[in-house]
Amino acid sequence: MHRALCWLIFIGVISLPGASLPLQAQGVDVSAKIILHPPDKSVETKHKEPASVGKVVVWLTPLQSTEARPAPTHQTTYRLVQKNKQFSPHLLIVPTGASVEFPNEDPFFHNVFSLFNGKRFDLGLYESGTSRSVRFDREGVSYIFCNIHPEMGAIVLSLSTPYYGISTASGLVIIHNVPPGTYRLNAWSEDAQPANPADVERTVQVSTDAVHLGEIVFNRTPSTIENHKNKFGDDYPVTPPPKY
Repeated sequence: MHRALCWLIFIGVISLPGASLPLQAQGVDVSAKIILHPPDKSVETKHKEPASVGKVVVWLTPLQSTEARPAPTHQTTYRLVQKNKQFSPHLLIVPTGASVEFPNEDPFFHNVFSLFNGKRFDLGLYESGTSRSVRFDREGVSYIFCNIHPEMGAIVLSLSTPYYGISTASGLVIIHNVPPGTYRLNAWSEDAQPANPADVERTVQVSTDAVHLGEIVFNRTPSTIENHKNKFGDDYPVTPPPKY
C-alpha cells in the first residue's frame, strides 16, 4: 500500500506542468556549405597541400548579453605539442583568456613565437622535456612558428563564444546546440579569404528551428604558414644547424 502511494506521488511530481525542473532548453543546429574557388592566376601562391574546403572555422557571437550560454565547465588544459619538428594539433581553438602550454617533446631546442595580429609573444630557446605557456587574452587568430625550424607552423584561434564549427572535407559545417537569439556570423580559413565579406559579417537570427546559412564562398590565397619569415623578419637559413 505504502509502496504504491510513493510511486503515484513520484509520477505526479514529474508530470506537473508547472514544475521547476533543472532542465536546459535545447538549442538548434546552424549549418553552412563552404565553397572554395582556386586562386587568381595573376597572384603568385605557394601551397604544399591541395585545395580543400575542410577546416574552415565558422562561429556565432551573441549580440545580446542576456542570451542563454552554457554553464562553465571544469578548467581545460590546452596544449600545442612540439614533436618530430611539428606542432600538434595544427589548429587549436580555445576560449578567450585560456592558457596554452607548449611542451617540447623533441630531443633538441625549440623557439616558439608569434608576431601576427593575434597574441604576440616569443618564448625564446628552451630544451627538450620542458614547457612554457601563453595566455591568449584577446580574441583572434595567432599564427605559431618556431624560429629554428621553418617547417613548423600552427594556429591558435581564441574565441569569445562557444558556438563554433569546423568544416568537413566535403565543406559542410554545423554549429550544434545554438540557443535562440541574435548573433554575428564570422568565418576564417588558414589559406583562403571570403569572396564576399558580407557573407561572413552578417547578423543571424536563430529561433526554434534549424538554420541553414547557405553557401559561403572563399577564394584561395597565399598560405601564411608556408610563406612566413623568422622572428626577425628574415628568411630562414637554407641549411639549419645540424644539431637541431
